Amino acid sequence: MKLFSNTVSTLEHALNYSSAKQKVISQNIANVDTPNYKAKDVSFKAVFQDVMGQSFQAHKSDLRHYDFTSRPSRMPGVINKPNVNYNENGNSVDLDKEMADMATNQIYYNALTERINGKFNTLQSVIRGGK
Repeated sequence: MKLFSNTVSTLEHALNYSSAKQKVISQNIANVDTPNYKAKDVSFKAVFQDVMGQSFQAHKSDLRHYDFTSRPSRMPGVINKPNVNYNENGNSVDLDKEMADMATNQIYYNALTERINGKFNTLQSVIRGGK
């Protein structure tokens, strides 16, 4: 018998995703002046595949279509952003975009923590008998 519902498990995975995204954004901001540093991002699809434990298969109607493949990385879901250079030194970090992504991720994280706190408060209320 499961102690917690699937909602708590889903919220846990969402918090892990948000945490990984925060770590990657922080690394990008820390390396804003590093020559030839390539900005990274967290792929929701890769994290989702890791959580679900399966890979997606696509029906290819043409041989020229790309396969869905995951790239191995140290952290699940972390990918290099496409080849773009914002600075003349080969660095691809856009500080304004990273700061906006960090603010968005913080709002997402706060919403998740409020929701999981609500779930635990409900559980605590049930344990206390509604008091």
